[in-house]
Amino acid sequence: MKNVSVLGLGAMGGAVARAWLAAGYETTVWNRTASRAEPLVAEGAKPAATAAEAVVASGLVVVCLLDDASVGEALADADLAGKDLVNITTGTPGEARSRASWAVARGARYLDGGIMAVPPMIGVPESGAYILYSGSPELFAERRDALAIPAGARYVGEDPGSAALHDVALLSAMTGMFAGMSHAFALTRGTSPKEFAPLLVEWLTAMAGAADGMAAHLETGDYTLGVTSNLAMMVQGNGTLLRTAEEEGVSSELLTPFMALMERRLAGGHGDEGTTGVVDLLLSEA
Repeated sequence: MKNVSVLGLGAMGGAVARAWLAAGYETTVWNRTASRAEPLVAEGAKPAATAAEAVVASGLVVVCLLDDASVGEALADADLAGKDLVNITTGTPGEARSRASWAVARGARYLDGGIMAVPPMIGVPESGAYILYSGSPELFAERRDALAIPAGARYVGEDPGSAALHDVALLSAMTGMFAGMSHAFALTRGTSPKEFAPLLVEWLTAMAGAADGMAAHLETGDYTLGVTSNLAMMVQGNGTLLRTAEEEGVSSELLTPFMALMERRLAGGHGDEGTTGVVDLLLSEA
């Protein structure tokens, strides 16, 4: 059981392979550009001339490539019968479900993964890195210890698309946070960014707890539960945010889409709620 094949040796795939090497696993590696395997081979990895050859070498096959199309192309001629295929290539939930069906039809057990880390965090237990997995519960249970070597292993359901869905949801929240941070730094550009940054981190950390409140609203259906700053108050306050941006010569384009949704929800008679109702507007748009 202490063998693994890693297909794809970019920054992330290389870090993952190196973590298994350091843990004493017999690690076979393959990359389309063969020279990328050389540093890992120098550290003890076994090179495979083809992806199909790498698949033969191990029961556990981990794929970390550019996209879903690359996975299909790399494994087109591989014999997957009896293999445990773990695909940590970034993709959509739909791609994960299709790839799972494709793998199972070829005789493999399948897990899809979403990596919640950057390469320097891989193989460093204290970094807090983890990988979300979904798909075969039996495969996850049997391979959990091995999967936990590069990063913490968290199982999020039998639906193969669940890991990708959680991955994209978390990255989407991060994107929104980065948008707010960018606007905040633009507003304070005339001051010291180094002095402002700790204030920003402290504030965002305190506000992150609002996710629990939104979860409670969505679970109960009561969007007024525990609300201290209601939608009517926040929409009124948005005017100050916009006027300040105008005064400081900062574009408000990162803020106005969300503010427009808040205004629509308020116009629908929901002024005593928090912002959770925006979720319903997004779902209705879909």
